[in-house]
Amino acid sequence: MRHSLAVILLLTLTACSLLEPLPDGTNQPSLLSAEELYDQAKTEMNDGNYSTAVTLFEKLQSRYPYGRYAQQALMETAYANYKQGEAEAAISAADRFIKQYPNHPHIDYIYYVKGLANFGGEVSLLKSLGGQDPTERDPKAAQNAFASFKDLVTRFPNSKYAPDSRLRMQYLVNALAKYEVHVARYYLRRGAHIAAVNRAQGVLTQYPNSPSTRDALEIMVRGYDAMGMTDLRDDAKRVLAKNTAAGETAPDEPIAGKSWWQFWK
Repeated sequence: MRHSLAVILLLTLTACSLLEPLPDGTNQPSLLSAEELYDQAKTEMNDGNYSTAVTLFEKLQSRYPYGRYAQQALMETAYANYKQGEAEAAISAADRFIKQYPNHPHIDYIYYVKGLANFGGEVSLLKSLGGQDPTERDPKAAQNAFASFKDLVTRFPNSKYAPDSRLRMQYLVNALAKYEVHVARYYLRRGAHIAAVNRAQGVLTQYPNSPSTRDALEIMVRGYDAMGMTDLRDDAKRVLAKNTAAGETAPDEPIAGKSWWQFWK
């Protein structure tokens, strides 16, 4: 009997605590409807409280796994994680959304957020090289960002996110080409001439319209010369001279006169 009374008392206290409002006067999440929980999470996100917003969005998905609010909450989770710098969590949420709702009317937006999350991981690709061995850097984030943006512009060419995605793709191409040139120069300085030439050739084949093609040709000239391959050296020189005379270079930034970070929002 005493045990039963203790259980009843515990349940009563728990129920009372659940009915108490939060310090800010709002209802506790456990008592909110899907719409109310979503609105509360959106308010937190609009105020810049992304971590709290993610927690509430995830609670919504757990408590109300079906319906439009669950879909929207997963979409918002991807964006909120991106905004707070949690790239992996943002990409994971975006991938889950794409898998669960492939025909959602705003699926293009999710591809865009996924690209942005990967794009953020690319920012330090060149900045942090310094004296570090550039071959130790991993350009995978830049490659993944390019793939996400490419998916968007290929699947949804008329999306409102397509123009900005194309600009970012151009920047990523140029950044990846620069990275390859950094690696090629690293090999050249250390006397690994074959490796240097191979990386430089990769720039010409993979990123033929980037500004780095001229640097790649110069590396090839130096590499072939060091190996005594005069015919290949002279061929590279002719191509370099022709390109220099033509003065054809691809833009190094998404829009002339604007730096890439103006598009990273």
